[in-house]
Amino acid sequence: MSATRTTVRSPRRAVLARAMPDRRRRLPGLLLGVLSDVCVVGLLGLSMWLIVRAAEQPPILHLTFAIVGVRALAIGRAAFRYAERLFSHDAALAQLASLRAQTFDALVPRVPGAIESHRRGEVLAAFVDDVDQLQDEPLRVRQPLIVSAVVVALSVVLVSLISPLGGAVLLAMLLLSGGVSVLLAGRMAGAYDRDLSEARAALVDALLERFAAAEVLAAYGALPQQRRRIDAAEQRLSAVQVRRSRSTGLTGALLALGAGLASLLVFALLLPQLDTAGLSAPLFAAVVVVPAAVFEVFAQVPAAIAARRAVAASADRVAALTGAALPSELVVDPVVDPVASDADASQRFDDSQARLAHADPSAPLIAVRDLAVRHPGAARDAVQGVGFALRAGETLVVTGESGAGKSTLALALVRFLAYRGSYRLRGIEADQLSAVAVRREVGLCEQTPHLFDADLRQNLKFARETATDDELLAVLDRVGLGEWARDRGGLDAPVGEHGSLVSGGQAQRIALARAILADFPVVVLDEPTAGVDRELADRLIVDLLGAVPADRAVILITHTDLPPGITATRLRL
Repeated sequence: MSATRTTVRSPRRAVLARAMPDRRRRLPGLLLGVLSDVCVVGLLGLSMWLIVRAAEQPPILHLTFAIVGVRALAIGRAAFRYAERLFSHDAALAQLASLRAQTFDALVPRVPGAIESHRRGEVLAAFVDDVDQLQDEPLRVRQPLIVSAVVVALSVVLVSLISPLGGAVLLAMLLLSGGVSVLLAGRMAGAYDRDLSEARAALVDALLERFAAAEVLAAYGALPQQRRRIDAAEQRLSAVQVRRSRSTGLTGALLALGAGLASLLVFALLLPQLDTAGLSAPLFAAVVVVPAAVFEVFAQVPAAIAARRAVAASADRVAALTGAALPSELVVDPVVDPVASDADASQRFDDSQARLAHADPSAPLIAVRDLAVRHPGAARDAVQGVGFALRAGETLVVTGESGAGKSTLALALVRFLAYRGSYRLRGIEADQLSAVAVRREVGLCEQTPHLFDADLRQNLKFARETATDDELLAVLDRVGLGEWARDRGGLDAPVGEHGSLVSGGQAQRIALARAILADFPVVVLDEPTAGVDRELADRLIVDLLGAVPADRAVILITHTDLPPGITATRLRL
């Protein structure tokens, strides 16, 4: 049982540890939080002492210290609270930026096959909502618990010094009402947080489907049904949030009731001791009213407990996506491996680049022998027994039926999937090189190229940031898009969201332009004519192959026959 518990908790702790700022950045916020809450308790107690003492009409000089103290505490409460928010939120938000980057790096190697079992809405909700929720760990969990514990303990000790009986009553009521409210908050939050995460993921999933499949839904008249699905998801989410808010209100009511009962009990039990046990009227009044301020500070504890459950649930969902061991079929590159430091990743990449630069010049650019590739979790190989060799200027055409493993082969060549057998680049085994170094040698133009919702210039420059506008226009001319780009306003022409303003053939040409700019020695074209009619497909293939510089090797993956006149080695899967 304990072993199972350790296995479940360890990924959560790792995620929560990444959400916490370092101690040096947390400490100022904690100290300022303690000072602010001390001012809250001190202001109420000293104000009541001053009111009762002033009613006795002593000389004004006897009240000067209390008057100045009330003003100082009132100013200090606001000033310290502002500074606490400033320091604590600055630390938490800075850490959140780092946490997002680490979570993204952990997700990258899982995309080709380790998270397909999760719904898109679930993955997006975990990356956006759940990662954002983790900032509550330092802000609304640990800091309130620490600050409340320190201030409540100091308050109980101070009240006990004035009246041991008053301190005992205050402590007993804190334990009673506080314990009940904490237990209630924990149980209700646990149930509602599970429902909240499911409802949030369902809503995000429905919205993603609505936007991603808008044209299909409109064509088949299914938009009303999708709207009803979104409305139902919104109503479910709202209902869960309302129930959760009611539980928070009930917890606050219990604490308010406990504060009132504590003051009444202190009043009733200490009234007989007034002026008989060394307890003056001003001190008596201060002791009676202090529980209200102490309970106000203690109210942070149930809220922190409830927030802790929400944060733990978010950490579990993030850990489920990023903390589980990667399938052996996926390639873990040091750049995204959390075990390896940035220095280690950089060193391995540099070593790989150096080995490739000094490789045997007579070796083929790429040579494959008895290659076998399997998808994560699959029972059998998708590709097996593949062999070929390519030198500069040569073209390999890979054909086969749908599902034969053509795209799987492409994923293995760019080291997204692991392989068995032999796969050499310039005579060096690929699994001995950094995956990033391999991807500098072999570039993939995927079947559906991703185009950013930006202009044409930005969709090209990320392949080579230093490229000038003249170089970009030259490469567009090379792939047959120069005149098209100039007619649309040049490099400032938008391509639309997901390339909605360009055709499939134009998207493939833009992808090839990127590959040429990136200067890949080996270019893999994965089904570049998918969704294009036969006549245009033949012309597109001729143009794409003709645009690749003569010193590059090309691997063309297609399920159609090649147009006449193309010289290439053929491989059928």
